[in-house]
Amino acid sequence: MNELPITPLPPEEPPSPGVVVLGRFQPFHRGHESLLIAADEWRRVNAPNLTLIIAIGSSNKEESLQNPWTADERYAMVEAWLSKSGIQDVQIVSIPDIEDPPNWVAHAEMYHGTAGALFTSDAPSAELYGAAGWKVLTMPLQNRESFEGWRVRETARMLSTVGDEEAVSAVLSQTIPLVVVDYLISNDALRRLAFLGEGGEPVG
Repeated sequence: MNELPITPLPPEEPPSPGVVVLGRFQPFHRGHESLLIAADEWRRVNAPNLTLIIAIGSSNKEESLQNPWTADERYAMVEAWLSKSGIQDVQIVSIPDIEDPPNWVAHAEMYHGTAGALFTSDAPSAELYGAAGWKVLTMPLQNRESFEGWRVRETARMLSTVGDEEAVSAVLSQTIPLVVVDYLISNDALRRLAFLGEGGEPVG
């Protein structure tokens, strides 16, 4: 197995501790939307001085059906959603994978800062961060059958060669916020899915 490149490199100074939401955002869908709204509501009540830190994982993975959009594209999706969300005091960071779960938290802290609070629906992440001394807040998965990342990507792939933008938008906006659908369509970021030949049930 080829070693993954570490891109981007960690910043010289990581952010101050904050409320971290970690995801791959492939693409940013309504499950992510629910998680971020809940994280922001918790922060405003319990830790109003902390920044909400949105951590985009897998920034260094090669293009595939599991990872069709680059870190920059996913950053833009998150920014597009934030512009309509009303959420303030947010920082977005991109974190490369190292495929080494025992050392993941120490690696990720170089990008999103040291122990603040992790807000997550992912049990393995909750376990890793809890073991590393983080405050972990968990939220049940919302409409998992509809909002699993691979299901959202498969739907997008089925629509990737459809020329009727209004029809594509109507279908995708059931699982992806409309502002993100608009980004995907206006930046021609769906068509590539037709040429990624993997099948089956990839990761979330």
